[in-house]
Amino acid sequence: MTTHPSIEQHPDLAEMRSRFERATSTPRGQAIETLGLLTGLYLAASPWIAGFSGLTALAVCNLITGVAYALCMGGFGSAYERTHAMAWAACAIGAWTIISPWVVAGNVDTTRSVVNNVIVGAVALLLGLAMAAAAMDDRRTGRTRARGGPGPAMQ
Repeated sequence: MTTHPSIEQHPDLAEMRSRFERATSTPRGQAIETLGLLTGLYLAASPWIAGFSGLTALAVCNLITGVAYALCMGGFGSAYERTHAMAWAACAIGAWTIISPWVVAGNVDTTRSVVNNVIVGAVALLLGLAMAAAAMDDRRTGRTRARGGPGPAMQ
């Protein structure tokens, strides 16, 4: 009977984990994660902070999308290898935040709600793109090193 080693011991898996660990341990990765978490928390609380909590449909929408965004962006540091694809979901949440005052049912497109959501949505979208770019940069660096060539830092 043949025994197969566990996938956990595969050298490619160990290299991938160390590469993802390097990406999240950089000051850039930590800053993006922290700003993303704060953006999500602000988005969730923004109806009460900016003063449009009376517009219940948009308030509930911001609460749900803010919590979802904070969970997406907050998971990068602890489990980057399993959550780096969620950067694109964070981008979608940012885009939704921008358009939601005009899409959500009811008359919720007041000046406060529009300005708040456009600014927070743009920040959320940019942070999601920054995290996605960090994942792509890390993949590109890993592929270059896997082929035997120097990484960007060595060139």
